[in-house]
Amino acid sequence: NTVMIKGGNNMGRVGVIMHRERHPGSFEIVHIKDAVGHTFSTRLQNVFVVGKGMKPWISLPKGNGIKLSIVEDRNAKMSK
Repeated sequence: NTVMIKGGNNMGRVGVIMHRERHPGSFEIVHIKDAVGHTFSTRLQNVFVVGKGMKPWISLPKGNGIKLSIVEDRNAKMSK
């Protein structure tokens, strides 16, 4: 399922759920892979489903929820 992260350090990122870790009595962790291939994890409470499979049901924000590295972000801003 396509998901968008709604909280934490990964807020605004979009990806596909790869794996879900269950921890009884603690936070459940979800592992997500974005369109570029970067893998990250977050708490289940920060995940919001926005589509089925690879196709989102909503229009995504500019950049399609892909987090750029510091160098890539700087180069994109400098080229404008």
